Amino acid sequence: MSSIPPEATASPMPLRPAKATAESATNSRPHPKPGIPTPKLRFECKDLTHPGALVFFSTTNPATILSDAVTVVLQTLYIPFEGNAAIPPTRSITLILRSMPGVAYTTGIDLDDDHKEIHFSLDYIAGIKNTSASPQRQRQEIEGVIVHEMVHCWQWNALGTAPGGLIEGIADFVRLRDALGPPHWKKESGGDWDAGYQHTAYFLEWMDARFGEGNVMRVNEALRDRRYDEKSFWRQLFGKSVQDLWSEYSRTFDADDSEECVLVEKDMTVDGTRKEKKKSETEKRAVERAPSGFV
Repeated sequence: MSSIPPEATASPMPLRPAKATAESATNSRPHPKPGIPTPKLRFECKDLTHPGALVFFSTTNPATILSDAVTVVLQTLYIPFEGNAAIPPTRSITLILRSMPGVAYTTGIDLDDDHKEIHFSLDYIAGIKNTSASPQRQRQEIEGVIVHEMVHCWQWNALGTAPGGLIEGIADFVRLRDALGPPHWKKESGGDWDAGYQHTAYFLEWMDARFGEGNVMRVNEALRDRRYDEKSFWRQLFGKSVQDLWSEYSRTFDADDSEECVLVEKDMTVDGTRKEKKKSETEKRAVERAPSGFV
């Protein structure tokens, strides 16, 4: 018995997806938006029974205070955030509370400087007292110190050649802008512009007001990939020497509010020896206002 094979039928051609146009490809492909870097945040407390630890934990949430400090620093020093190429590649930050002299310092670990450690003195924390005038003094001082040290995790330093006073002044400028300056801080014009800490921070604040907000960002950016040369650095940014800027800043003080400024100006024109003595006394007072070991 013969069988008749079934009539052959053509297999349907596979459907090919339509070729994507450049516009459709662009619209369909996800593009992550640049944002605030998110380093790993770690925390250590070397002695949970230390009086400073009790103050810290009664006023502070470690996760919140570190995360908030990262945001404050990056939003103050970097334009948010067209791209992160200009931001240092810090990958982790560890806050370490321990008994030690001084206040706090920041360092990179030996194997990789992209991993930072903030060491904060439990002894110093234990000595912070709330007062009737400042009932939140403990929390604000702890937060202020951490913001200051957090700046050192992210700022540029002219390949290690920037003046220490400028580096510390930028750190306190960020603290000042976040309304975390302690009660004893005050504007002053005596001494040198780079005495550091709040002394330089108020000078930087004046420059931001004088030349437009964002100019401290420009100072930080200019410290990114070149060595610091004082003669050219400030002229390229502001068209003036830093001494001319400091003199202009000093003239903004009223004589009644800045007796020290008047005395320094008088000594500059009368007695060179007294001038040097007055400057050293001013610098000494500036150092005394900055807690010992605060770097």
